[in-house]
Amino acid sequence: MAGATFGKNFSITSWVETGGNGIGVVIDGVPAGLELGENDIQAYMNRRRPTAACLFARRHENDFVTVNSGLQNGITNGTPLSMTIINSAIKYRPGEEERFIYRPGTGDAAYEVKYGIARRVTDRDNAARTAAGAVATAILEKLGISFCSYVRSIGPVSIKYGNCSLDVLKTSPVNMPDAEASERAVEYLKELSAEKNTAGGVVELIISGVPAGVGSAFFDKLDARLAAAVMSIDLVRGVEFGDGFAIAGQQGSSVSDGFAIESGVVKTSNHSGGVLGGVSDGSEIILRAAFAPSPLTGLKMSSIDSDGSPAELELADAAETTTVPRSVVVVESMAAVTILDLLFENMHSKLDGIVDFYK
Repeated sequence: MAGATFGKNFSITSWVETGGNGIGVVIDGVPAGLELGENDIQAYMNRRRPTAACLFARRHENDFVTVNSGLQNGITNGTPLSMTIINSAIKYRPGEEERFIYRPGTGDAAYEVKYGIARRVTDRDNAARTAAGAVATAILEKLGISFCSYVRSIGPVSIKYGNCSLDVLKTSPVNMPDAEASERAVEYLKELSAEKNTAGGVVELIISGVPAGVGSAFFDKLDARLAAAVMSIDLVRGVEFGDGFAIAGQQGSSVSDGFAIESGVVKTSNHSGGVLGGVSDGSEIILRAAFAPSPLTGLKMSSIDSDGSPAELELADAAETTTVPRSVVVVESMAAVTILDLLFENMHSKLDGIVDFYK
């Protein structure tokens, strides 16, 4: 199936199938000489794992990563980095595609029209994205680029920035940096879990240290590439930067970012979220991703089966009450892959850079 590869200079190709025996990703463009071990990648993978105490996580699973190629004695060798991920919750059910009920709110019917096979893909592809993000982040750390990602809201519960703390974020079961909002979100999710329903939310990501000039003025705009990367994540329904959609109701005089000189050109505000004219402007990149509630609730849903007959679906193994806390690291990963890819592209965007490298 085309469309499983993302990126040009630093590209990732993922593979996973519903009911398959594993998940994997191949990364092309990893430079030689990076110190990296399976434990480094596994630590990143563990950020997707819900804690056992989370009542809203109906599916407690572990992703175990193995590096198959691209590493020698804990150092990348410049060849494609291939990783296999074993997911403890994957259950292979032979013959499950023969007759089934289309799951409302999913791509089952559309995939069957396109490929002749329904349930072609699964959200477990997020594990492959996270493994790739671990590698991209390790490289970006060498360049002084860092990420701060967290849950901004779950359902009707939102954080208050004045209450936020990194210490709270480290212990929050829902990845919220506001202790009060975290407690209210957990209570809300407990109520939904009892009702067998689900909730969406918003993930916010702040990227620091990206130099000015990353991106393009045309089709490869930084914000467009980041939006495409994040929108490819399961259940993401919207992406915004800086003031986002709220800026549409403002006047130009109140949202234009001014400039000043302070050891170079700096902005006096950041309404744009760190991207102007399609390229980074040197300020923090602020991105938000809106996640829809999972359509796979534990409630009865009206549908049809593969024979075209009316049917009702009630999932015994329903989705998590919310996927938002586990998706924080996935958003971060796709952003890291995108920025690294464009940084590599920037290395040959000017003749001076090429001359300096090879001279």
